[in-house]
Amino acid sequence: MVALGALFAVVATVAWFFPRQVLCVDSGEVKADVLVVLGGGGIERPDRAVQLFHAHEASVIICSGFGDCDSNKLELHRNGISDTAISTERLSHNTSENARFCIPLLRALGARRVIIVTTWYHSRRALRCFEHYAPDIQFFSRPAYLGYDAKDRGAVRRYINLEYPKLLGYWLRYGVCPIRLKTSSGS
Repeated sequence: MVALGALFAVVATVAWFFPRQVLCVDSGEVKADVLVVLGGGGIERPDRAVQLFHAHEASVIICSGFGDCDSNKLELHRNGISDTAISTERLSHNTSENARFCIPLLRALGARRVIIVTTWYHSRRALRCFEHYAPDIQFFSRPAYLGYDAKDRGAVRRYINLEYPKLLGYWLRYGVCPIRLKTSSGS
C-alpha cells in the first residue's frame, strides 16, 4: 500500500510539473484528407485549423460539437475558408461523441488520414478517442497552443487539472486508453 501511495505521488508530481509532456501530442507537419476541429475552447482551435488549412495540410474541415460548431465555422469563414471546404457535426456533447459522430462523416468522405485540431492539453484524449473508435483510419494531432508556455499556463491551469481525471474516466467508461499500447507498425 505504501508503494502504491508513493507511485501515485510520483505520477501526480510529474503530471503537475510537466503537463506538456504528459498531455500534449503533436504529430508534426503532416498531409491529411480532413481536419476535424473539436468544439470547446475559444477561437484558438478554429484559428489553428485555419493555419493548417492554409499550409495545405488538408483541404476539408469538419467542425464538431454542439453549440461550438457554428461559431467555429464562422471563424473559418472570417479567415477566408469557403463553405465548400467545411462540413459540420452538430450533435456531440463530449470528446467521445465528437469521435463517434465524426467517423461516419469521415468514412463518407473517404478519409484515410485525419488531423484532429483541439487545444494542446486535450490532444492526448482527443487523439486516443478517434483512434479507439476508428482504428482503420490514421489520425494525427495538431493542437493549438494557448497557455502552453509556463508563463501563460495560469490561464489554463484549471483545464489542465481537469484533464487528468478525464483521461482516467474515459479509460474506465469508454475503454479509451490514454497511452498508445501498440502502433499499426507493431512497435
